[in-house]
Amino acid sequence: MTFREKLAHWLEQPRVGTAIVLVIIVNAVTLGMETSPILMDFAGPLISIVDRICLTIFVIEIILKLIAYGGRFFRSGWNLFDFVIVGIALVPAAETLSVLRALRILRVLRAISVAPSLRRVVEGFVTALPGMGSVFLLMAIIFYIGSVMATKLFGGTFPDWFGTLGLSAYSLFQIMTLESWSMGIVRPVMEVFPYAWVFFVPFIMVTTFAVVNLLVGLIVNSMQDAHSQESNAATDSYRDQVLSRLEAIERQISLQNDKK
Repeated sequence: MTFREKLAHWLEQPRVGTAIVLVIIVNAVTLGMETSPILMDFAGPLISIVDRICLTIFVIEIILKLIAYGGRFFRSGWNLFDFVIVGIALVPAAETLSVLRALRILRVLRAISVAPSLRRVVEGFVTALPGMGSVFLLMAIIFYIGSVMATKLFGGTFPDWFGTLGLSAYSLFQIMTLESWSMGIVRPVMEVFPYAWVFFVPFIMVTTFAVVNLLVGLIVNSMQDAHSQESNAATDSYRDQVLSRLEAIERQISLQNDKK
């Protein structure tokens, strides 16, 4: 086994992944502490030192992975994700521009690439994106139809909510989220238009309960498929290992029989 293979094997050990997760948690705590003026006045230098130590550990991990995997490092989407997240913190302007300094909190996202359970969630979400695109298109059509109808029906009396197509779309989005939809919008409209519920209730039923649940169902199914693929891959790998061992045993037995 070469040095690079030994290094790759060491990096893939669970204890190394656990250590990186602990560093990520510590770094997340320190980044949160930096937002408190009281804590910064009390232990600002110590917090900055801990933050730099965490960043150093992340950089060393990336360098070790580059040495271990070589060009294969950039073939993994998760490795590229880690490379970008850590690289943002190394931009020189990150110490002067508040926006780039705020982006340092993205290091917490590294927990996604380290924790297998979180990776399955993200992979399931990404797998669901094509199906979600169709659902979003359906929702956009429903919102467009509803916005046009709401503008024509209620725009003259309630211009703040339904005066334009954009205002109607925003008001309908608020209604879809069920945020102050009844007392805030629908009941005042019904005081002028008593039968307005005929428009709003079906809209809520279609968007909030049907389309949103359809999105949730797509994501759950994709997560289950990703978990099944991972389980099948692990099963295939175990089967291949068992077969290779059996073949090695058969070769040894045949060699012993030939010697006899």
